[in-house]
Amino acid sequence: MAGHIVIVEDERTSRMRVAAYLRHLGYRVSEAEDAEQMEDIIASDPAELLIVDINLEGKDGLTITREQRAVSKVGIILLTARDDQVDKIVGLEMGADDYVTKPYDKRELAARVKNLLARIGDIGKAPENDHHVDTFGPWRFDRIRRRLVSAVRTETLSPQEFAVLVALTDHPGLTIPRTRLAEMIGRDPGRSGDRIIDVIVGRLRKKLEKDPSNPDWILTEHGHGYHFVDPGTE
Repeated sequence: MAGHIVIVEDERTSRMRVAAYLRHLGYRVSEAEDAEQMEDIIASDPAELLIVDINLEGKDGLTITREQRAVSKVGIILLTARDDQVDKIVGLEMGADDYVTKPYDKRELAARVKNLLARIGDIGKAPENDHHVDTFGPWRFDRIRRRLVSAVRTETLSPQEFAVLVALTDHPGLTIPRTRLAEMIGRDPGRSGDRIIDVIVGRLRKKLEKDPSNPDWILTEHGHGYHFVDPGTE
């Protein structure tokens, strides 16, 4: 069954246009003009994903994000204005998974929806896999707050860094192809010369490795992809 998406947007025309497009792609979509309508909807039909405008009247998108993240792992994509850089950062810190800047291409939003629902599905399967990694070396991987925590410092992860690290730590010792990792962050895996996964892995190594040039945890399988070292084999 397609994931249930709730669009929380007080601009009716924009909301209906996005809802129609996502329904055309096969998703089950509900519409809400404010937080109260959203809460009524998810009380009877829980959502896998919320698409929330930050600048709602009454309870705004940041408040919705904070409240929902406290009680749920539902995916959250924030819709932000072009000049709302501070709100974007605050929204991610509160637990939003991603954001899209208005005006946006509906195809970009659809790609982010597909990516996030796939990641939510992978996380949902994690309890069946008792081998996923949350603690390694000096680090604890805080999946709820999307950060790495050690005794001496905390490293916040971007949405793309988080998605890649989830994939790698959910399958320690297994090489994951670059194309699969690209799909998980909403990137077209067929883009010629696209090295975005290498860039993201490089950023992750700078955050978690003692020596990023000689990594202990995220290893390269040349010509194939990357794998995360299984701490249980160390």
